[in-house]
This record gives sequence, structure tokens and C-alpha cells, in this order.
Amino acid sequence: MAVGGATAYELVDHGVLPGKQRLDELDGACSVPAPTLSFAPLGPSFSDQFFSSARGRSVGYTIAYPPGHQRGDQLSLIVVLHGYGDNHVTALKGMTPAQAVALRPQHEPMAIVTVDGGNGYWTPHPHDDPMAMVVEELIPMCQGLGLGRQPQQIKLMGISMGGFGALAIAESVPHLIHGVAAISPAIWTTYDQAQEANPNAFASRRSFEHYDVISHAEKLAGLPLRVAVGTDDPFFPGVKTFVQAVPHPEKVVFDSGCHTNSFFLAQEPPSIQFLSRYVVHD
Repeated sequence: MAVGGATAYELVDHGVLPGKQRLDELDGACSVPAPTLSFAPLGPSFSDQFFSSARGRSVGYTIAYPPGHQRGDQLSLIVVLHGYGDNHVTALKGMTPAQAVALRPQHEPMAIVTVDGGNGYWTPHPHDDPMAMVVEELIPMCQGLGLGRQPQQIKLMGISMGGFGALAIAESVPHLIHGVAAISPAIWTTYDQAQEANPNAFASRRSFEHYDVISHAEKLAGLPLRVAVGTDDPFFPGVKTFVQAVPHPEKVVFDSGCHTNSFFLAQEPPSIQFLSRYVVHD
């Protein structure tokens, strides 16, 4: 039993069997120091919902304004996409949207919006298209409020499933997006791999191929892009393959850590600061 257990541990530790991250958590490899966060006095934020024709249901959202700003102000906009099992309230880890846009330091003020996207990896499914909801409903609604309206810009940020969604949307409408920050994006290299891990992630093999961020990475050429992933994250191989396919990504972070909230939180401030560098003024 002792030999068998040691052998199983060795196989899992080398990624041959599922569960490597669990072992990493046990031996401390997933431990990421909590960042020291400093916030300016928070600006206003509000939550509401609208009926999404693309999703066939009502979706909740939150809009947060940076310190010193209010409704009606013209600002660049970060659309933050949540991870699997989360929603507009829990899209960020360890902070609220209002805190995120009040982080110090920050190059330029920006607003943030979060929204309910379901668990379909932000790609179209039968009777539920969260990607169309973001592009055709959420962003125009925010632009009507003065957010992300030209010459102000629209950025995308996401964690895990939301990181994949941010990349997939940017590749689908590159003319609309002016920057992306993907934290631990959930990238599979094959449809079979995705099916084995989550049979409901994509509507079909054809859908996976259409929104495969690796195959279409050239569409991100010239776009400010920051990608961060832990080297013990199960998605690390897929993210590494994606990064190799992107023409000259601006910022790539391969750091110690796993697919955990502590890694996500550590990468949120530098991701927001990265996006705040690319703000166009009137």
C-alpha cells in the first residue's frame, strides 16, 4: 500500500493523473502571498438588471465609477467577465468593482461593468448567447451612459472561464476592443479535452473550433494584451500554447501558483493597471 500510494503521488505530481492541483494545495505549492491593496475613496456604483434577448432571460449587472466621477461622465470601460459558477456580483476576487476602479496606483480613471453570463464559456449555446449579449446589448447600453463611447475605449478582463471569454470576444470583434487582460484563462487545446473536463462548455465541436482562441490568435495582433497564469495551473499548457500563437503579446506572466482565488486576486491589480495605461482622451 505504501509503495502504491507513493507511486500514485508521483504520477499525479507529474500530471499523469488528475488531481495535481489538489496535491499542490496540500504541499503549499499553490500558496500565493496576498497583495497589499490601497484604495482611493470609492466612487459610486449601482446594480440593476435588463432582459437579454440574446440570452432569453433577465441578467444582472453592476457598473462602478472611479473616484471623483459619477453617472453621465464619459469614461473608458472595462467589461469584466466572470468565471464558471460566478456572476456579476462575484466576477472579481477579493474586491468589489468599486474598489477595483479605486485601486492605487492607476494611470487613468476607468469604469467597470460586470454582468451575468452563465456557465457556457461566453460562447453561443442553443437559446443562450452570452457573447452576443455582451457585444450587442451590454456594451451599447453602457455607451448610452457615456461609457466606452468613442473616443473612449472598451477593454475586456476576465478570470478563468471569463479570461477565455475575454480572448474569444476580442478575436470575434477586434475592431471594438482596445485591450485585454486575461487571468488564468481556461484554454483547452482540443475539443475532446474540453469535453472530458466540462461537457457543457461548448455547444459542439464546430463551436469549439470557431471560438478556439489558439487557432485565431493572429486576430489579436497589435492589441494591448496581458496574460497571467500559474505554472501549476491545470490550464497552463493551453495558455502557454496560446501565448506562443499570439503575435508579440505585450505582457505575459508565468508565475508560481495554481487555479485559485489567491492567484486571481494577486493578478487583478496589475491587470487593471495594465489596462488603465491605454486610455485615449478627447
